[in-house]
Amino acid sequence: MININNKKIKETLEGKSKRKNLQNIILQTVSVAGVISVGLVAPKVLLAMKRAKMIPGFRQKESIEVSRKRLINKGMMELKNSELKITSKGRFFLARNTFYKKTKINKEKWDGKWRVLIFDIPEHLRFVRDQIRATLVSVGFRRLQDSVWIYPYDCEELIILLKADLEIGKDLLYMIVDTLEADEDIIDYFGLK
Repeated sequence: MININNKKIKETLEGKSKRKNLQNIILQTVSVAGVISVGLVAPKVLLAMKRAKMIPGFRQKESIEVSRKRLINKGMMELKNSELKITSKGRFFLARNTFYKKTKINKEKWDGKWRVLIFDIPEHLRFVRDQIRATLVSVGFRRLQDSVWIYPYDCEELIILLKADLEIGKDLLYMIVDTLEADEDIIDYFGLK
């Protein structure tokens, strides 16, 4: 029999959540500043944490430093001449973890129309393509074919944000479709009967 320590699991999950929140605050701070010197990151992040009513813990500056290095290693920020700048990968991560999650999609009643997304992103922008897919999956879209996704509810606001954030206006096509051939499986998938 396996004995699972619930307190330890809870502490681990809380730790991951705090790290993610700290990384979001660091990205937001650097994003707002545009370019910021490394020495100003910790004081500005500590101020942002106080405004967000996050209680700075013991050795918080060390935690900020570790998170900053992780963000650089993940390619979300770049360090040049002792200055930090957010990358496009960091901007998209921040958008997906903050604003996209707050964007409300009305799921009250299906209007009988399908929202279809088609995108054609070149291979050299594979990262952008992967980010689009990850966002669509997190919202609840279903993949019909390689770059064709479907959703039953109005999501135009989200698509506008996605196009603007990733600067892919003409590469992503949003359609509202009245009829879809053999849509029984899709209706079942979304529970629309």
